[in-house]
Amino acid sequence: MTPTRKAHLQVHLCVILWGFTAILGKLITLPALPLVWWRMGLVSVALLCLPRVWRGLRAMSGRLRLAYAGAGVTVALHWLTFYGAVKMANASVAATCLATAPVFLALVEPWIARRRFDPRELLIGVAVIPGVALVAGGMPGSMRLGLAVGVLSALLVAIFAAINKRLADRADIFTATCLELGTGTLFLTMLAPFFAHPAFVLPDLHDTWLLLLLAFGCTLLPFATLLAALRHMSAFATQMITNLEPVYAIVFAIPLLGEQRELAWTFYLGVAVILGAVFVHPWLHRAERADVGDVIAP
Repeated sequence: MTPTRKAHLQVHLCVILWGFTAILGKLITLPALPLVWWRMGLVSVALLCLPRVWRGLRAMSGRLRLAYAGAGVTVALHWLTFYGAVKMANASVAATCLATAPVFLALVEPWIARRRFDPRELLIGVAVIPGVALVAGGMPGSMRLGLAVGVLSALLVAIFAAINKRLADRADIFTATCLELGTGTLFLTMLAPFFAHPAFVLPDLHDTWLLLLLAFGCTLLPFATLLAALRHMSAFATQMITNLEPVYAIVFAIPLLGEQRELAWTFYLGVAVILGAVFVHPWLHRAERADVGDVIAP
């Protein structure tokens, strides 16, 4: 097997594992806040076991630490709202909202990363609007709040990706990830008094196994695998495969959660419209270099 072929299979494996994050979020009985707290905390502790992370932290300037800490707060809010959408609606709705993230990225990246705005990207945003309307019309009214929270989650992950673009190559990627997730864990701990549920909730055996699978099987493992795959793939090919994550999540939700009984056919028509617009996005940027910051957050 050629290195390029192997890299394609590795990225598909990463996206399949990411597709399970919404499913696990539905199966885990913990509320969104402690769920995210455990996910970020477990990965942070695992990364702190790497000597390269400690060397990277010592070498990093205080200003750069603050910048990565800001990114950590952003990704913590993204995951909090994403799993909030899963709990308030379902995995299919949350995954569909996540598919709008490239549209938000096209709008916020020029401001955060200080690059020229491309008016072609605005057309993608316009094309997504009918899809979101169809999605909203194809779900029960009780899920509409989950849809709104999911769209907010997509905006937050777009902001996180744009920040990571600006911070690209300024620190060891494992060190940066540990700092971001560790800061996010501390932020959620401070945020907990404003929620009905505390950040630290000891999970039962059922949730413990699922949290370990979420933290290490669907976060740390695909992250490390992706690092190896990116050495042999273009940005275009990587982005096209990454855009399949909502598709995998919805496909998994049908047999595992039976969510097709909760949603009308117009929901899936809206999903097709949104994904069609999202898949246009990488064609506008196929000359750009692959950036790990774009795919770390799901």
